[in-house]
Amino acid sequence: MENKTPEGSAVTPLELIRGGHSQKKRLGQWLATAICGNDITSSCLYVAAIASVYAGVLAPIVLLLVGGVLYLYKKVYTEVVEALPLNGGAYNCLLNSTSKLTASLAACMTILSYIATAVISAKTAVEYLHHLLPVFPIIPSTIGILAMFAILNIIGITESAWVALCIFIFHMLTLIIFCIVGFADLPGHLEIATANLQTMPHGEGLLIAVFLGFSAALLGVSGFESSANFVEEQKQGVFRKTLRNMLIAVVIFNPLTSILSLSLLPLNEIISHKEYLLAHVAANTGGQFLADLVIVDAVAVLSGAVLTSFVGVTGLVRRMALDQCFPHFLLRSNRQGTHHRIIIVFMLLCSSILLVTGGSLLNLAGVYTISFLGVMTLFAFGNILLKVKRKELKRTYRAGWLTVLGAMGATSLGILGNLIINYRNVLFFLDYFVPTVLIVIAMYLRIPIMKAILNLANEILTKVLLFRTSVIDKITKITGQRIVLFTRGGRLDRLHEAFQYILKNESSRKIILVHLYRRMEDNEEDAIQKALSALKQIFPVLDVELVVRQGEFGPPMVDALSREYGVLKNSMFVGAPEDKHNFSLEQLGDVRIIF
Repeated sequence: MENKTPEGSAVTPLELIRGGHSQKKRLGQWLATAICGNDITSSCLYVAAIASVYAGVLAPIVLLLVGGVLYLYKKVYTEVVEALPLNGGAYNCLLNSTSKLTASLAACMTILSYIATAVISAKTAVEYLHHLLPVFPIIPSTIGILAMFAILNIIGITESAWVALCIFIFHMLTLIIFCIVGFADLPGHLEIATANLQTMPHGEGLLIAVFLGFSAALLGVSGFESSANFVEEQKQGVFRKTLRNMLIAVVIFNPLTSILSLSLLPLNEIISHKEYLLAHVAANTGGQFLADLVIVDAVAVLSGAVLTSFVGVTGLVRRMALDQCFPHFLLRSNRQGTHHRIIIVFMLLCSSILLVTGGSLLNLAGVYTISFLGVMTLFAFGNILLKVKRKELKRTYRAGWLTVLGAMGATSLGILGNLIINYRNVLFFLDYFVPTVLIVIAMYLRIPIMKAILNLANEILTKVLLFRTSVIDKITKITGQRIVLFTRGGRLDRLHEAFQYILKNESSRKIILVHLYRRMEDNEEDAIQKALSALKQIFPVLDVELVVRQGEFGPPMVDALSREYGVLKNSMFVGAPEDKHNFSLEQLGDVRIIF
Protein backbone atom coordinates (compact mmCIF):
# COMPACT_ATOMS: atom_id res chain seq x y z
CA MET A 1 0.00 0.00 0.00
CA GLU A 2 1.31 3.45 -0.90
CA ASN A 3 1.46 6.27 1.62
CA LYS A 4 0.76 9.85 0.59
CA THR A 5 2.38 13.07 1.64
CA PRO A 6 0.15 16.09 2.32
CA GLU A 7 0.82 17.14 -1.29
CA GLY A 8 -0.36 13.75 -2.56
CA SER A 9 2.96 12.36 -3.74
CA ALA A 10 3.67 8.69 -3.07
CA VAL A 11 6.36 7.75 -0.57
CA THR A 12 7.80 4.36 0.24
CA PRO A 13 7.52 2.78 3.73
CA LEU A 14 11.29 3.18 4.08
CA GLU A 15 11.08 6.92 3.45
CA LEU A 16 8.05 7.20 5.74
CA ILE A 17 9.91 5.64 8.67
CA ARG A 18 13.11 7.54 8.04
CA GLY A 19 11.22 10.82 7.82
CA GLY A 20 12.05 13.18 10.66
CA HIS A 21 14.77 10.98 12.16
CA SER A 22 17.83 11.53 10.02
CA GLN A 23 18.62 14.88 11.65
CA LYS A 24 16.99 14.46 15.03
CA LYS A 25 18.46 16.20 18.05
CA ARG A 26 19.65 14.02 20.90
CA LEU A 27 19.21 14.70 24.59
CA GLY A 28 22.04 15.39 26.98
CA GLN A 29 22.40 14.03 30.50
CA TRP A 30 20.15 16.44 32.39
CA LEU A 31 17.38 16.73 29.79
CA ALA A 32 17.13 12.94 29.60
CA THR A 33 17.34 12.62 33.40
CA ALA A 34 14.55 15.15 33.84
CA ILE A 35 12.15 13.26 31.55
CA CYS A 36 12.41 9.99 33.46
CA GLY A 37 13.45 11.55 36.78
CA ASN A 38 10.18 13.43 37.30
CA ASP A 39 8.33 10.13 37.31
CA ILE A 40 10.52 8.29 39.79
CA THR A 41 11.20 11.24 42.11
CA SER A 42 7.50 12.07 42.34
CA SER A 43 7.37 8.98 44.57
CA CYS A 44 8.76 11.14 47.39
CA LEU A 45 5.28 12.60 47.71
CA TYR A 46 3.64 9.33 48.71
CA VAL A 47 6.09 6.46 49.22
CA ALA A 48 7.12 7.43 52.78
CA ALA A 49 3.48 7.28 53.85
CA ILE A 50 2.84 3.98 52.02
CA ALA A 51 5.89 2.38 53.62
CA SER A 52 4.80 3.61 57.06
CA VAL A 53 1.34 2.06 56.66
CA TYR A 54 2.83 -1.44 56.37
CA ALA A 55 6.29 -1.20 57.95
CA GLY A 56 5.64 1.42 60.61
CA VAL A 57 8.82 2.83 62.14
CA LEU A 58 10.87 0.51 59.88
CA ALA A 59 9.84 2.53 56.80
CA PRO A 60 13.28 4.20 56.31
CA ILE A 61 14.99 0.78 56.36
CA VAL A 62 12.45 -0.57 53.86
CA LEU A 63 13.08 2.39 51.57
CA LEU A 64 16.84 1.79 51.75
CA LEU A 65 16.19 -1.83 50.73
CA VAL A 66 14.21 -0.55 47.76
CA GLY A 67 17.17 1.66 46.90
CA GLY A 68 19.34 -1.46 46.97
CA VAL A 69 17.03 -3.14 44.47
CA LEU A 70 17.30 -0.10 42.25
CA TYR A 71 21.10 -0.35 42.46
CA LEU A 72 20.90 -3.95 41.20
CA TYR A 73 18.61 -2.97 38.34
CA LYS A 74 20.94 -0.14 37.40
CA LYS A 75 23.52 -2.79 36.50
CA VAL A 76 20.94 -4.99 34.76
CA TYR A 77 19.67 -2.15 32.58
CA THR A 78 23.17 -0.88 31.81
CA GLU A 79 24.33 -4.21 30.38
CA VAL A 80 21.27 -4.77 28.20
CA VAL A 81 20.60 -1.28 26.90
CA GLU A 82 24.24 -0.46 26.11
CA ALA A 83 24.50 -3.78 24.25
CA LEU A 84 21.19 -3.14 22.44
CA PRO A 85 20.89 0.68 22.34
CA LEU A 86 17.47 0.83 20.71
CA ASN A 87 14.09 2.07 21.95
CA GLY A 88 11.74 -0.46 23.46
CA GLY A 89 13.19 -1.39 26.86
CA ALA A 90 12.11 -4.90 27.87
CA TYR A 91 10.50 -5.41 24.45
CA ASN A 92 13.77 -4.72 22.64
CA CYS A 93 15.68 -6.96 25.05
CA LEU A 94 13.33 -9.92 24.63
CA LEU A 95 12.95 -9.36 20.87
CA ASN A 96 16.68 -9.93 20.43
CA SER A 97 16.81 -12.97 22.71
CA THR A 98 13.50 -14.80 22.21
CA SER A 99 10.37 -14.70 20.01
CA LYS A 100 8.50 -11.62 18.86
CA LEU A 101 5.31 -12.76 20.59
CA THR A 102 7.06 -13.08 23.97
CA ALA A 103 8.60 -9.64 23.52
CA SER A 104 5.19 -8.22 22.61
CA LEU A 105 3.67 -9.50 25.86
CA ALA A 106 6.31 -7.56 27.80
CA ALA A 107 5.56 -4.51 25.65
CA CYS A 108 1.86 -4.75 26.49
CA MET A 109 2.70 -4.61 30.19
CA THR A 110 4.89 -1.58 29.56
CA ILE A 111 2.12 0.21 27.65
CA LEU A 112 -0.34 -0.50 30.46
CA SER A 113 2.17 0.86 32.95
CA TYR A 114 2.45 4.09 30.94
CA ILE A 115 -1.33 4.44 30.65
CA ALA A 116 -1.75 3.97 34.39
CA THR A 117 1.14 6.35 35.12
CA ALA A 118 -0.26 9.09 32.89
CA VAL A 119 -3.82 8.89 34.19
CA ILE A 120 -2.98 8.47 37.88
CA SER A 121 -0.28 11.18 37.82
CA ALA A 122 -2.48 13.67 35.96
CA LYS A 123 -5.47 13.10 38.23
CA THR A 124 -3.38 13.23 41.43
CA ALA A 125 -1.76 16.47 40.23
CA VAL A 126 -5.21 17.98 39.69
CA GLU A 127 -6.35 16.83 43.14
CA TYR A 128 -3.41 18.70 44.68
CA LEU A 129 -4.27 21.73 42.54
CA HIS A 130 -7.94 21.48 43.54
CA HIS A 131 -6.86 21.40 47.19
CA LEU A 132 -5.04 24.72 46.63
CA LEU A 133 -7.49 26.26 44.13
CA PRO A 134 -10.95 24.61 44.34
CA VAL A 135 -12.09 26.47 41.22
CA PHE A 136 -10.42 23.85 39.00
CA PRO A 137 -12.78 20.90 38.19
CA ILE A 138 -10.97 17.55 38.56
CA ILE A 139 -11.99 15.51 35.48
CA PRO A 140 -11.83 18.31 32.84
CA SER A 141 -8.56 19.61 34.31
CA THR A 142 -7.06 16.11 34.21
CA ILE A 143 -7.91 15.82 30.51
CA GLY A 144 -6.44 19.29 30.05
CA ILE A 145 -3.09 18.18 31.54
CA LEU A 146 -3.05 15.11 29.26
CA ALA A 147 -3.78 17.29 26.23
CA MET A 148 -1.16 19.88 27.21
CA PHE A 149 1.64 17.32 27.39
CA ALA A 150 0.44 15.68 24.20
CA ILE A 151 0.88 19.03 22.44
CA LEU A 152 4.33 19.49 24.01
CA ASN A 153 5.41 16.08 22.70
CA ILE A 154 4.04 16.81 19.23
CA ILE A 155 6.06 20.04 19.15
CA GLY A 156 9.23 18.02 19.83
CA ILE A 157 11.02 15.94 22.46
CA THR A 158 13.79 18.52 22.94
CA GLU A 159 11.30 21.30 23.63
CA SER A 160 9.28 19.16 26.05
CA ALA A 161 12.50 18.05 27.74
CA TRP A 162 13.28 21.66 28.69
CA VAL A 163 9.89 21.86 30.39
CA ALA A 164 10.70 18.60 32.21
CA LEU A 165 14.07 19.98 33.29
CA CYS A 166 12.49 23.11 34.79
CA ILE A 167 10.05 20.91 36.72
CA PHE A 168 12.84 18.60 37.87
CA ILE A 169 15.02 21.47 39.16
CA PHE A 170 12.06 23.02 40.99
CA HIS A 171 11.21 19.62 42.53
CA MET A 172 14.78 19.03 43.75
CA LEU A 173 14.97 22.53 45.26
CA THR A 174 11.62 22.02 47.00
CA LEU A 175 12.76 18.71 48.51
CA ILE A 176 16.03 20.27 49.70
CA ILE A 177 14.16 23.14 51.37
CA PHE A 178 11.69 20.68 52.91
CA CYS A 179 14.52 18.58 54.39
CA ILE A 180 16.47 21.59 55.71
CA VAL A 181 13.42 23.05 57.44
CA GLY A 182 12.42 19.62 58.76
CA PHE A 183 15.82 18.82 60.28
CA ALA A 184 15.98 22.31 61.81
CA ASP A 185 12.71 21.53 63.61
CA LEU A 186 13.81 18.10 64.88
CA PRO A 187 15.26 19.06 68.30
CA GLY A 188 11.84 20.09 69.56
CA HIS A 189 10.17 16.76 68.70
CA LEU A 190 12.52 14.11 70.10
CA GLU A 191 9.72 12.66 72.25
CA ILE A 192 7.69 11.90 69.07
CA ALA A 193 10.57 9.94 67.54
CA THR A 194 11.04 8.05 70.81
CA ALA A 195 7.34 7.16 71.00
CA ASN A 196 7.32 5.94 67.38
CA LEU A 197 10.36 3.73 68.02
CA GLN A 198 8.47 1.97 70.80
CA THR A 199 5.93 0.72 68.22
CA MET A 200 8.57 -1.38 66.40
CA PRO A 201 7.24 -4.91 65.76
CA HIS A 202 9.13 -7.99 66.99
CA GLY A 203 9.61 -11.59 65.93
CA GLU A 204 7.38 -12.82 63.12
CA GLY A 205 5.60 -9.47 63.01
CA LEU A 206 8.93 -7.80 62.18
CA LEU A 207 9.46 -10.00 59.10
CA ILE A 208 5.88 -9.50 57.89
CA ALA A 209 6.15 -5.72 58.33
CA VAL A 210 9.41 -5.57 56.38
CA PHE A 211 8.06 -7.81 53.58
CA LEU A 212 4.77 -5.99 53.11
CA GLY A 213 6.41 -2.58 53.55
CA PHE A 214 9.08 -3.48 51.00
CA SER A 215 6.46 -4.69 48.50
CA ALA A 216 4.34 -1.55 48.87
CA ALA A 217 7.39 0.75 48.78
CA LEU A 218 8.47 -0.66 45.40
CA LEU A 219 5.96 1.82 43.97
CA GLY A 220 8.77 4.28 44.58
CA VAL A 221 10.89 2.86 41.73
CA SER A 222 8.26 3.23 39.01
CA GLY A 223 9.75 5.28 36.20
CA PHE A 224 13.21 3.74 36.41
CA GLU A 225 12.44 1.69 33.30
CA SER A 226 11.42 4.75 31.25
CA SER A 227 14.90 5.81 30.14
CA ALA A 228 15.35 2.53 28.23
CA ASN A 229 12.30 3.31 26.10
CA PHE A 230 13.76 6.49 24.57
CA VAL A 231 17.49 5.65 24.53
CA GLU A 232 17.71 6.45 20.79
CA GLU A 233 16.84 10.06 21.63
CA GLN A 234 19.78 10.29 24.06
CA LYS A 235 23.38 11.16 23.25
CA GLN A 236 25.93 8.37 23.50
CA GLY A 237 26.85 7.56 27.09
CA VAL A 238 23.88 9.46 28.56
CA PHE A 239 21.72 6.43 29.39
CA ARG A 240 24.05 5.14 32.12
CA LYS A 241 24.10 8.62 33.69
CA THR A 242 20.30 8.84 33.79
CA LEU A 243 20.18 5.62 35.81
CA ARG A 244 22.85 6.91 38.19
CA ASN A 245 21.08 10.23 38.71
CA MET A 246 17.70 8.59 39.36
CA LEU A 247 19.29 6.16 41.83
CA ILE A 248 20.98 8.95 43.78
CA ALA A 249 17.78 11.00 44.03
CA VAL A 250 15.69 8.04 45.23
CA VAL A 251 18.26 6.75 47.74
CA ILE A 252 18.67 10.20 49.30
CA PHE A 253 15.20 11.73 49.38
CA ASN A 254 12.87 8.77 49.94
CA PRO A 255 14.50 7.63 53.23
CA LEU A 256 15.04 11.26 54.35
CA THR A 257 11.37 12.19 53.95
CA SER A 258 10.42 9.03 55.86
CA ILE A 259 12.85 9.80 58.70
CA LEU A 260 11.54 13.36 58.97
CA SER A 261 7.89 12.34 59.02
CA LEU A 262 8.52 9.67 61.68
CA SER A 263 10.50 12.17 63.78
CA LEU A 264 7.97 14.98 63.54
CA LEU A 265 4.58 13.20 63.53
CA PRO A 266 3.06 10.32 65.50
CA LEU A 267 2.70 7.19 63.39
CA ASN A 268 -1.11 7.25 63.43
CA GLU A 269 -1.06 10.86 62.19
CA ILE A 270 1.25 9.86 59.31
CA ILE A 271 -1.19 7.13 58.26
CA SER A 272 -4.24 9.41 58.53
CA HIS A 273 -2.56 12.03 56.29
CA LYS A 274 -0.94 9.57 53.87
CA GLU A 275 -2.45 11.21 50.76
CA TYR A 276 -0.88 14.62 51.52
CA LEU A 277 1.87 13.63 53.96
CA LEU A 278 4.63 15.98 52.79
CA ALA A 279 2.27 18.94 52.62
CA HIS A 280 1.07 18.16 56.17
CA VAL A 281 4.65 17.88 57.50
CA ALA A 282 5.56 21.11 55.70
CA ALA A 283 2.62 22.93 57.31
CA ASN A 284 3.78 21.79 60.77
CA THR A 285 7.42 22.79 60.25
CA GLY A 286 7.45 25.74 57.84
CA GLY A 287 3.92 27.05 58.00
CA GLN A 288 1.38 27.53 55.22
CA PHE A 289 3.93 28.98 52.78
CA LEU A 290 6.02 25.80 52.80
CA ALA A 291 2.87 23.66 52.58
CA ASP A 292 1.71 25.63 49.52
CA LEU A 293 5.19 25.27 48.00
CA VAL A 294 5.02 21.48 48.41
CA ILE A 295 1.54 21.41 46.85
CA VAL A 296 2.70 23.46 43.84
CA ASP A 297 5.70 21.16 43.52
CA ALA A 298 3.43 18.11 43.64
CA VAL A 299 1.29 19.51 40.82
CA ALA A 300 4.38 20.23 38.72
CA VAL A 301 6.30 16.98 39.24
CA LEU A 302 3.24 14.75 38.85
CA SER A 303 2.53 16.57 35.60
CA GLY A 304 6.13 15.86 34.64
CA ALA A 305 5.44 12.15 35.16
CA VAL A 306 2.72 12.48 32.51
CA LEU A 307 5.40 13.77 30.12
CA THR A 308 7.53 10.70 30.94
CA SER A 309 4.66 8.45 29.90
CA PHE A 310 4.22 10.20 26.56
CA VAL A 311 7.93 10.07 25.72
CA GLY A 312 8.33 6.44 26.81
CA VAL A 313 5.25 5.10 25.05
CA THR A 314 6.11 6.94 21.82
CA GLY A 315 9.52 5.30 21.61
CA LEU A 316 8.09 1.87 22.45
CA VAL A 317 5.09 1.95 20.08
CA ARG A 318 7.23 3.28 17.23
CA ARG A 319 9.61 0.34 17.64
CA MET A 320 6.69 -2.13 17.75
CA ALA A 321 5.13 -0.61 14.64
CA LEU A 322 8.47 -0.96 12.83
CA ASP A 323 8.40 -4.65 13.77
CA GLN A 324 4.79 -4.94 12.52
CA CYS A 325 3.30 -5.55 15.95
CA PHE A 326 1.18 -2.43 15.44
CA PRO A 327 -0.10 -0.89 12.18
CA HIS A 328 2.32 1.21 10.11
CA PHE A 329 -0.34 3.92 10.28
CA LEU A 330 1.26 4.99 13.58
CA LEU A 331 4.68 5.67 12.01
CA ARG A 332 3.76 8.87 10.18
CA SER A 333 5.87 11.77 11.50
CA ASN A 334 5.27 15.52 11.19
CA ARG A 335 7.63 18.34 10.26
CA GLN A 336 9.08 18.37 13.76
CA GLY A 337 9.99 14.68 13.37
CA THR A 338 7.58 13.55 16.11
CA HIS A 339 5.09 10.72 15.75
CA HIS A 340 1.91 12.70 16.33
CA ARG A 341 -0.44 9.80 15.63
CA ILE A 342 1.02 7.72 18.46
CA ILE A 343 0.83 10.70 20.82
CA ILE A 344 -2.77 11.57 19.92
CA VAL A 345 -3.97 7.96 20.18
CA PHE A 346 -2.29 7.61 23.59
CA MET A 347 -3.84 10.84 24.84
CA LEU A 348 -7.32 9.78 23.66
CA LEU A 349 -6.89 6.34 25.23
CA CYS A 350 -5.89 7.83 28.60
CA SER A 351 -8.78 10.31 28.48
CA SER A 352 -11.31 7.60 27.63
CA ILE A 353 -10.13 5.39 30.51
CA LEU A 354 -10.43 8.37 32.86
CA LEU A 355 -14.02 9.00 31.71
CA VAL A 356 -14.99 5.31 31.79
CA THR A 357 -13.74 4.92 35.37
CA GLY A 358 -15.38 8.19 36.37
CA GLY A 359 -12.15 9.25 38.06
CA SER A 360 -12.17 6.25 40.44
CA LEU A 361 -8.73 4.85 39.78
CA LEU A 362 -8.46 2.00 42.29
CA ASN A 363 -8.36 -0.57 39.47
CA LEU A 364 -5.72 1.40 37.56
CA ALA A 365 -3.56 1.48 40.68
CA GLY A 366 -3.57 -2.33 40.61
CA VAL A 367 -2.67 -2.30 36.91
CA TYR A 368 0.10 0.18 37.67
CA THR A 369 1.70 -1.94 40.41
CA ILE A 370 1.74 -5.28 38.60
CA SER A 371 2.64 -3.76 35.22
CA PHE A 372 5.81 -1.91 36.10
CA LEU A 373 7.05 -4.60 38.51
CA GLY A 374 6.33 -7.19 35.82
CA VAL A 375 8.22 -5.15 33.22
CA MET A 376 11.29 -4.88 35.45
CA THR A 377 11.18 -8.60 36.27
CA LEU A 378 10.94 -9.45 32.56
CA PHE A 379 13.86 -7.14 31.86
CA ALA A 380 16.02 -9.08 34.30
CA PHE A 381 14.81 -12.31 32.67
CA GLY A 382 15.79 -10.86 29.28
CA ASN A 383 19.26 -10.11 30.66
CA ILE A 384 19.60 -13.79 31.57
CA LEU A 385 18.51 -14.84 28.07
CA LEU A 386 21.10 -12.54 26.53
CA LYS A 387 23.81 -14.05 28.71
CA VAL A 388 22.80 -17.58 27.70
CA LYS A 389 21.77 -17.16 24.05
CA ARG A 390 23.78 -14.14 22.90
CA LYS A 391 27.19 -14.71 24.47
CA GLU A 392 28.99 -13.21 21.45
CA LEU A 393 27.08 -9.91 21.58
CA LYS A 394 29.44 -7.01 22.17
CA ARG A 395 28.96 -5.42 25.60
CA THR A 396 30.35 -2.34 27.35
CA TYR A 397 29.31 -3.65 30.78
CA ARG A 398 28.37 -7.00 32.33
CA ALA A 399 26.13 -7.46 35.37
CA GLY A 400 27.02 -10.45 37.53
CA TRP A 401 24.72 -13.46 37.77
CA LEU A 402 24.00 -12.82 41.46
CA THR A 403 23.08 -9.22 40.65
CA VAL A 404 20.60 -10.22 37.94
CA LEU A 405 19.05 -13.06 39.93
CA GLY A 406 18.84 -10.88 43.04
CA ALA A 407 17.10 -8.09 41.11
CA MET A 408 14.62 -10.47 39.48
CA GLY A 409 13.92 -12.17 42.81
CA ALA A 410 13.31 -8.84 44.56
CA THR A 411 10.70 -7.58 42.09
CA SER A 412 9.08 -11.03 41.92
CA LEU A 413 8.68 -10.90 45.71
CA GLY A 414 7.30 -7.39 45.29
CA ILE A 415 4.58 -8.68 42.94
CA LEU A 416 3.73 -11.45 45.42
CA GLY A 417 3.61 -8.99 48.31
CA ASN A 418 1.30 -6.61 46.45
CA LEU A 419 -1.06 -9.49 45.63
CA ILE A 420 -1.11 -10.39 49.34
CA ILE A 421 -1.91 -6.77 50.17
CA ASN A 422 -4.76 -6.74 47.63
CA TYR A 423 -5.37 -9.86 45.53
CA ARG A 424 -7.89 -7.99 43.39
CA ASN A 425 -4.98 -6.15 41.75
CA VAL A 426 -4.40 -9.13 39.47
CA LEU A 427 -8.05 -9.05 38.38
CA PHE A 428 -7.84 -5.35 37.58
CA PHE A 429 -4.60 -6.01 35.70
CA LEU A 430 -6.16 -8.77 33.57
CA ASP A 431 -9.12 -6.52 32.69
CA TYR A 432 -6.73 -4.24 30.80
CA PHE A 433 -3.95 -6.66 29.88
CA VAL A 434 -6.06 -9.23 28.02
CA PRO A 435 -7.62 -6.79 25.48
CA THR A 436 -4.19 -5.24 24.83
CA VAL A 437 -2.64 -8.65 24.21
CA LEU A 438 -5.48 -9.63 21.87
CA ILE A 439 -4.67 -6.65 19.64
CA VAL A 440 -1.02 -7.70 19.42
CA ILE A 441 -1.95 -11.34 18.81
CA ALA A 442 -4.29 -10.27 16.03
CA MET A 443 -1.38 -8.46 14.35
CA TYR A 444 0.96 -11.38 14.98
CA LEU A 445 -1.50 -13.91 13.48
CA ARG A 446 -2.74 -11.71 10.69
CA ILE A 447 -1.68 -14.18 7.97
CA PRO A 448 -3.65 -17.14 9.44
CA ILE A 449 -6.53 -14.75 10.09
CA MET A 450 -6.44 -13.57 6.47
CA LYS A 451 -6.31 -17.17 5.25
CA ALA A 452 -9.34 -18.00 7.40
CA ILE A 453 -11.16 -15.06 5.90
CA LEU A 454 -10.16 -16.31 2.45
CA ASN A 455 -11.53 -19.78 3.16
CA LEU A 456 -14.78 -18.29 4.40
CA ALA A 457 -15.00 -16.15 1.29
CA ASN A 458 -14.45 -19.22 -0.92
CA GLU A 459 -17.28 -21.12 0.77
CA ILE A 460 -19.86 -18.38 1.25
CA LEU A 461 -19.00 -15.54 -1.12
CA THR A 462 -17.64 -17.37 -4.14
CA LYS A 463 -19.26 -14.83 -6.45
CA VAL A 464 -17.52 -11.87 -4.76
CA LEU A 465 -14.29 -12.30 -6.74
CA LEU A 466 -13.03 -8.82 -6.07
CA PHE A 467 -12.98 -9.42 -2.32
CA ARG A 468 -11.25 -12.76 -2.78
CA THR A 469 -8.63 -11.27 -5.08
CA SER A 470 -7.86 -8.39 -2.71
CA VAL A 471 -7.21 -10.77 0.19
CA ILE A 472 -4.93 -12.95 -1.96
CA ASP A 473 -3.02 -9.88 -3.07
CA LYS A 474 -2.59 -8.76 0.52
CA ILE A 475 -1.21 -12.15 1.60
CA THR A 476 1.10 -12.26 -1.41
CA LYS A 477 2.37 -8.77 -0.69
CA ILE A 478 3.15 -9.58 2.93
CA THR A 479 4.78 -12.95 2.23
CA GLY A 480 6.64 -11.46 -0.72
CA GLN A 481 8.39 -8.78 1.34
CA ARG A 482 12.10 -9.41 1.25
CA ILE A 483 14.34 -10.12 4.23
CA VAL A 484 18.12 -9.71 4.13
CA LEU A 485 20.09 -12.34 6.05
CA PHE A 486 23.87 -11.97 6.44
CA THR A 487 25.82 -15.23 6.70
CA ARG A 488 29.45 -15.60 7.70
CA GLY A 489 29.83 -18.89 5.84
CA GLY A 490 28.17 -22.11 4.85
CA ARG A 491 27.64 -23.76 8.23
CA LEU A 492 24.49 -25.82 7.84
CA ASP A 493 23.48 -25.61 11.52
CA ARG A 494 23.70 -21.79 11.56
CA LEU A 495 21.64 -21.39 8.39
CA HIS A 496 19.09 -23.92 9.67
CA GLU A 497 18.74 -21.92 12.92
CA ALA A 498 18.29 -18.65 10.98
CA PHE A 499 15.69 -20.11 8.56
CA GLN A 500 13.78 -21.69 11.42
CA TYR A 501 13.69 -18.33 13.26
CA ILE A 502 12.38 -16.52 10.15
CA LEU A 503 9.74 -19.16 9.50
CA LYS A 504 8.53 -18.94 13.11
CA ASN A 505 8.66 -15.16 13.68
CA GLU A 506 8.26 -13.45 10.29
CA SER A 507 5.49 -13.27 7.73
CA SER A 508 7.89 -12.89 4.80
CA ARG A 509 9.00 -15.97 2.91
CA LYS A 510 11.52 -14.34 0.53
CA ILE A 511 15.12 -14.23 1.78
CA ILE A 512 18.13 -12.48 0.27
CA LEU A 513 21.09 -14.43 1.70
CA VAL A 514 24.19 -12.20 1.63
CA HIS A 515 27.73 -13.59 1.87
CA LEU A 516 30.60 -11.07 2.01
CA TYR A 517 34.29 -11.90 1.68
CA ARG A 518 37.44 -9.77 1.74
CA ARG A 519 39.75 -12.09 -0.26
CA MET A 520 38.99 -14.73 -2.88
CA GLU A 521 40.23 -17.48 -0.59
CA ASP A 522 37.56 -16.41 1.96
CA ASN A 523 34.76 -16.97 -0.56
CA GLU A 524 32.56 -19.83 0.72
CA GLU A 525 29.96 -19.69 -2.07
CA ASP A 526 30.29 -23.40 -2.90
CA ALA A 527 29.77 -24.41 0.72
CA ILE A 528 26.74 -22.14 1.03
CA GLN A 529 25.21 -23.50 -2.20
CA LYS A 530 25.67 -27.03 -0.89
CA ALA A 531 23.99 -26.11 2.42
CA LEU A 532 21.11 -24.40 0.58
CA SER A 533 20.46 -27.53 -1.47
CA ALA A 534 19.82 -29.45 1.74
CA LEU A 535 17.84 -26.65 3.39
CA LYS A 536 15.46 -26.29 0.42
CA GLN A 537 14.21 -29.79 1.22
CA ILE A 538 13.58 -28.79 4.85
CA PHE A 539 12.10 -25.32 4.16
CA PRO A 540 10.31 -25.61 0.79
CA VAL A 541 8.16 -22.53 1.47
CA LEU A 542 11.19 -20.23 1.64
CA ASP A 543 12.40 -18.50 -1.53
CA VAL A 544 16.15 -17.93 -1.02
CA GLU A 545 18.30 -15.76 -3.32
CA LEU A 546 22.06 -15.99 -2.69
CA VAL A 547 24.09 -12.79 -3.16
CA VAL A 548 27.88 -13.17 -2.97
CA ARG A 549 30.02 -10.04 -2.99
CA GLN A 550 33.50 -8.96 -2.18
CA GLY A 551 33.35 -6.43 0.63
CA GLU A 552 33.42 -5.88 4.38
CA PHE A 553 30.44 -6.17 6.72
CA GLY A 554 29.67 -2.96 8.57
CA PRO A 555 27.35 0.09 8.67
CA PRO A 556 28.24 1.27 5.10
CA MET A 557 27.47 -2.16 3.63
CA VAL A 558 24.21 -2.43 5.62
CA ASP A 559 23.14 1.03 4.37
CA ALA A 560 24.07 0.18 0.78
CA LEU A 561 22.14 -3.12 0.71
CA SER A 562 19.14 -1.51 2.44
CA ARG A 563 18.94 1.09 -0.33
CA GLU A 564 19.68 -1.36 -3.16
CA TYR A 565 16.98 -3.86 -2.26
CA GLY A 566 14.54 -1.42 -0.59
CA VAL A 567 14.59 -3.45 2.64
CA LEU A 568 14.16 -1.77 6.03
CA LYS A 569 17.01 -2.32 8.45
CA ASN A 570 14.65 -3.92 10.95
CA SER A 571 14.15 -6.61 8.28
CA MET A 572 17.89 -7.25 8.02
CA PHE A 573 19.10 -10.10 10.26
CA VAL A 574 22.64 -10.73 11.48
CA GLY A 575 24.66 -12.77 13.92
CA ALA A 576 25.85 -11.10 17.13
CA PRO A 577 28.71 -8.60 16.44
CA GLU A 578 31.92 -9.68 18.14
CA ASP A 579 34.60 -7.69 19.96
CA LYS A 580 36.80 -7.84 16.86
CA HIS A 581 34.38 -5.59 14.96
CA ASN A 582 35.23 -1.89 15.04
CA PHE A 583 31.61 -0.75 15.05
CA SER A 584 28.74 -0.91 17.54
CA LEU A 585 25.29 -2.40 17.14
CA GLU A 586 23.85 1.12 17.32
CA GLN A 587 25.80 2.10 14.20
CA LEU A 588 24.20 -0.75 12.26
CA GLY A 589 20.74 0.73 12.85
CA ASP A 590 17.68 -1.40 13.55
CA VAL A 591 19.16 -4.71 12.37
CA ARG A 592 18.09 -7.72 14.43
CA ILE A 593 20.34 -10.33 16.03
CA ILE A 594 18.88 -13.82 15.50
CA PHE A 595 21.88 -16.08 16.20
